[in-house]
Amino acid sequence: MANPKPERSVRMSDIHTKTFAADAIGIGEGVEILRAGGLLAFPTETVYGLGADATNDMAVARIYAAKGRPNFNPLIAHFSDVASAKSHVLWSNGAEILADAFWPGAITFVVEKRKDSRLSPLLSAGLPSVAIRVPNHPVAADILHRLAGPIAAPSANPSGAISPTTSEHVLAGLFGQIEGVVDGGACRLGLESTIIDLTAEPTLLRPGCIPVEAIQDVLGKHLLVATAQDGIKAPGQLSSHYAPRAALRLNATSKINEDVLLGFGEMDCDLNLSPSGDLTEAAAHLFAYLHRLDNLNIARIAVAPIPEHGLGQAINDRLIRAAAPRA
Repeated sequence: MANPKPERSVRMSDIHTKTFAADAIGIGEGVEILRAGGLLAFPTETVYGLGADATNDMAVARIYAAKGRPNFNPLIAHFSDVASAKSHVLWSNGAEILADAFWPGAITFVVEKRKDSRLSPLLSAGLPSVAIRVPNHPVAADILHRLAGPIAAPSANPSGAISPTTSEHVLAGLFGQIEGVVDGGACRLGLESTIIDLTAEPTLLRPGCIPVEAIQDVLGKHLLVATAQDGIKAPGQLSSHYAPRAALRLNATSKINEDVLLGFGEMDCDLNLSPSGDLTEAAAHLFAYLHRLDNLNIARIAVAPIPEHGLGQAINDRLIRAAAPRA
């Protein structure tokens, strides 16, 4: 656990945004914010989440307002363990197999919600299904255990912007909009969870930190892949998402005019996701490096080609959405 840091706060609008150390006192104060219906950002192994009590309609509604998030885009409910998740959803053999292999961890399931579940309907954006996950991070786990209830938590950034992997990223986008953030340092994986729809045949909704190949090996079958015509059932499916202010040019091997080049592997560039061509390292650096370059107030970021296998599939998914025409 990191050494306690002094509390830092920023005032904007009518909300006093506090930063808490990731220690017993700081986490305890953060949990009290959640119990009171407030919004608390906290680290997970993937990115920082913007948390609210998932059973509190007003608190969940505040997530959408703080992020400027369209209300048809569902949220993920985070649980402390498998048993807690099962009490809210209709469990399946596929969910059991994948949970046994990957939970706690960076994989989210979309499953049918139980009729007696206390989860806010806003969490599911009106759908009968709900996205659920058990995170693998000591701070997130401590918060969930202390609250003793599920937490709705999309990424802690304005809707459509680059996902946050540090508390500084959170404050840059949401200070004055939320009550607090627990500073647990940089996120280990740096890329969102993989999302699998288990309401019918297992279907990939969003590639992420758990490679598709690993999931298929566990299930013993190939995943179907959702298309735009299937509609939105989980976060990360909008065509424009994860976007910096600068325009992105993909599959670039050199700079044009005033481009700043984000590289991969051995190449001349301004900043390199992984000089050795390691996709895990590249995934961990992706959002942090996009934040760093975007803060230079440049017009365009050129990004080197990323191999389309393993974690490269998730990296390319984020880059394609970040480069798409802005909504």
